[in-house]
Amino acid sequence: MKQIWVKVDPWNKELVTTALESGADAVVVPEGKTEQVKELGVITTVAPDGDLKWGVDVLSFEIRSGADEEEIAKLSRNAKVVVKTTDWTIIPLENLVAKAGNIWVEVSNLDEARTALGILEKGVDGLILNQPDPIKLKTLMTELKGGRLTVDLVPVTVTNIKPLAMGDRVCVDTCSLMRAAEGMLVGNSSQGLFLVHAESLENPYVAPRPFRVNAGPVHSYILCPQGRTRYLSELKAGDEVMMVNAEGKMHSVVVGRVKVERRPLLLIEVTGPNGRLATILQNAETIRLVRPGGEAVSVVKLIPGDEILAMVSTSARHFGYEITETITEK
Repeated sequence: MKQIWVKVDPWNKELVTTALESGADAVVVPEGKTEQVKELGVITTVAPDGDLKWGVDVLSFEIRSGADEEEIAKLSRNAKVVVKTTDWTIIPLENLVAKAGNIWVEVSNLDEARTALGILEKGVDGLILNQPDPIKLKTLMTELKGGRLTVDLVPVTVTNIKPLAMGDRVCVDTCSLMRAAEGMLVGNSSQGLFLVHAESLENPYVAPRPFRVNAGPVHSYILCPQGRTRYLSELKAGDEVMMVNAEGKMHSVVVGRVKVERRPLLLIEVTGPNGRLATILQNAETIRLVRPGGEAVSVVKLIPGDEILAMVSTSARHFGYEITETITEK
């Protein structure tokens, strides 16, 4: 796991508290503030008088030439080096990641962080988040430290399967490959999202497309980052959705393409901890849900009494965000 530090310079008590609550690995603070940090919680401090000494254990170096890269590589043998570029140029960082360790960068937003962590598919060794807004910092930490979030999936019992007429269904093609027991959470209601399996399995009908989930009709909800749901009809290239496995582990993936086509549909009704739920999927052999334990099952082979996995909630949604409100979805 990459290290994530939070810069708290100038001093801001609320920012330190946010860093602690969000799981930061350390805070970078001005000299003389280490004791105040320790009063708030247990966390590594980086400062001239901190647990890690700025200027000794941690160095800062701005790249201005190729010769600087060699100097940074030497320094990184004995210290963590926070590398700065004049214009966030990627090539010098790629060179350093390739030839050295202990390379760190300072970032202020998610795009910069992802770029740094994705360099040469290896990434820098750590990030220093320079984000003075506690709310934005918390969101950023959630995205980064929660790269592998979890969600509770529970068994729900199939009660009815009913063929429907034609409708516009959506295939979500991502920029990532999915494996067995992985897919996306989709459903008619935000209170019940079903784990729809990716088209990653061998079958006699079509070649596997492990980047794809045949997710359902345009009206369906799909789980996206930060716990938000969106309509399948809204998705487009460049958006992000959550990829989830049978154990409930999940992370965000980038949508590369969305395909909407008219296909025959199938209503699947279940009962769960909070009562009746339903989803609609394409009526085809290659569309699969997931049983407890991770086994994929084709929707055309489901029978009443079968158990499948779903995320069940009592909360309602407003513009995709979870709220406490009385809403009935049938």
